[in-house]
Formats: sequence, C-alpha cells, structure tokens
Amino acid sequence: MRILEKLRGAAPAFSFEFFPPKGPEGVEQLFQTVERLRAYEPAYVSVTYGAGGSTRRLTVELVGRIQREAGLEAVAHLTCVGSTRAELAGVLDELSVSGVENVLALRGDPPRGEERFVQPEGGLAHASELVAFVRERGGFGVAAACYPETHVEAPDAATDLAHLAHKVACGVDFLVTQLFFDEELYFEFVRRARAAGIACPIVPGIMPVTNVAQVKRFTAMCGAAIPPALLTRLEAAPDDAAVRALGVEHAIEQCRALLRRGAPGIHFYTLNRSTATVRILEAIR
Repeated sequence: MRILEKLRGAAPAFSFEFFPPKGPEGVEQLFQTVERLRAYEPAYVSVTYGAGGSTRRLTVELVGRIQREAGLEAVAHLTCVGSTRAELAGVLDELSVSGVENVLALRGDPPRGEERFVQPEGGLAHASELVAFVRERGGFGVAAACYPETHVEAPDAATDLAHLAHKVACGVDFLVTQLFFDEELYFEFVRRARAAGIACPIVPGIMPVTNVAQVKRFTAMCGAAIPPALLTRLEAAPDDAAVRALGVEHAIEQCRALLRRGAPGIHFYTLNRSTATVRILEAIR
C-alpha cells in the first residue's frame, strides 16, 4: 500500500525509523522494538541505508522481513552513494520481489573518511535524479527528505527550497523533515514550502533526546539547532535518567503542538529503541 494514502486519513499517521544493526543480537533487539511498537499501528516503518550505502544488502533484507513477518508497511531508504543506475535498478527489483512498495529517496552522505559526495561513475548526483529514476521504473511510492533549518551544503534557505521544489516535482509523494527541536521552525518551513508550490504532505521528524553528546553530534551533522534553554536544562541534568526524562518531556510538548496545529503525523527517529517513543505515544494518543 502506498504511504500517501495513509497520510491522507483523518487520524495522525505515526511512523518509526530504524537503522540496520550490527550482528544477530542487534537484529534480535531491533525486532523486539518493532514488535513493541507494532501495537501503536504505525502507518509505516523505515530502515536506513547506512553511511555511504554500506548496509544496502541488510536494509533490503530487513524491510522485506518486517513487511513479511511483522505485517507492517516497510519503507526502504535508497541513496545515490556508491551505486550505478544498474545497481539501483537491481535493489528496486529485490524490494519489489519482497513486497516492499515504498522507498525514501536520498542523495546520501559521503562514505566515512570522505568530506564531500562524489557522483559514482554510471550513477546519480542528486536525490531529485533518484526520485525521477524510481518514478520511471514505476511500482513504488516515493518519499524524500527536507530540512526546516536548511541543508548544511545549501548556500542559503531560498536555494535549498528551490532544490526541494524541483525534487518534489520529479515525483515525490510526501516529505519527512530532518530532526528539529522547535515546532515553530516546522510551521515556518511549511509556510515557505507551500508558497513555493510544494503541496505534498510534510511530516515532522522527531528525535527525543536520550544522550546529550549524541544529540550534539547529530545536530552538528545535519545543521539543526538545539534551543539554548533546552540545552541548558539538558547539560544541567544530574544523570542520564534525568536527561532522558527531559528529552521525552520536550518531545511530548513538541508532538502535541505539531498535531494540534495540523501536522499530518509524526515520524520518530527511534535509534532502534522503543522506550522513549512509547512514552511519547502514550502521552499524545
């Protein structure tokens, strides 16, 4: 089933993002998390592609297994990194055989140790090209990413938005935002996107803070900002449990405000764990 159909429903659509774990124990923990979150009837769950496309094989296996065994709609991340057009076509064929009908098309980050993305020989240079490539082959719903606080490689917000409008025009069904910690950024971004002619659903992506050093690293990589007042509270927290409690509290407030003001749903960056996400869902449902 295409995810876009679920986003058009009356009820908010919740979704969860996972990453391919290392080793059989990590896979087992992932499926325990999937099983716990399945009770919340997510519109879909997604599995990332790994840095530099390094987990392509495992991503394909995991989304197929989630679709088959958990009975959930699974979305596979797909990137341009390190793949020719023929290789990308092969991945899409494998996904189709597994019953996966939706992909999240991304340019992808450079492989570890490399400072910038380099177009693979025989491959694609931009997420917009990947969106068009998937559309040309047919058979898939296509999601893409967007950045309320502007992509780190964009020279300015206007240029970033123009690139996004082009990407959407290439065949995007819906957008999922990068993580952010101030809901006003989301609503301002949606306003600008609509003014630029972007009409598809824009789903806010939320990552509850569970570790201060970790969230600082993530935000530095993606260009997001931690509000000073929130950062002060997190850094003053006496222990890890207090940090997690503050992170969940802030995420609950965000989600309530987002849904109250018309967001079509919430996409949770789970980091393969369910505890924080479950607490948020129990508070906002």
